Amino acid sequence: MLRVTDAIVVHDRELEEQFVRASGPGGQNVNKVTTAVELRFDIGRSSLPADMKERLTKLGGKRVTAGGVLLIDSREHRTQSQNREAARARLLVLLQQAARRPKTRRATRPRAGAREKRLASKKMRSAVKAQRGRGGQGED
Repeated sequence: MLRVTDAIVVHDRELEEQFVRASGPGGQNVNKVTTAVELRFDIGRSSLPADMKERLTKLGGKRVTAGGVLLIDSREHRTQSQNREAARARLLVLLQQAARRPKTRRATRPRAGAREKRLASKKMRSAVKAQRGRGGQGED
C-alpha cells in the first residue's frame, strides 16, 4: 500500500509487478536471476480522483502507454527487492506531484510608478543609442 497523502492511498492490488532479467554488468548473476522490475499502474482503473489522473498522465509522459498504463522500470540494483522498492518510490514521487493542484494564476496590472519607471529607462536607452550614430567621428 502506498500512502500518497492523508486522503489518497494506492492499494497493492492496483499495482502489477513483473520481474525480468536485467542487462548490463553483473556477470553470471545477470544471466540467471530476474532482478529488474517493471511496475505497471493502470491510471484509468485506479481509485484516484479524475483531476489527479489527468495530471499523472501528463507527468508520466512517454512512460504512459496508449492504454493509459504507467510503466516504471527499475534495474539499477542487484537485488529484486531493492529494485522493487526503487520502482515504488519513483511511482510515489509521481503520485505526490500529481496530487498537488497547480495554483491558478490571477491577472495583475503593473502599478503606475513601475510603468513610468520602465518608460523612462527606455527613453534613456533610446537617447544613448541615438547619440551613437551622429557626428561621424572616428569613421575612416
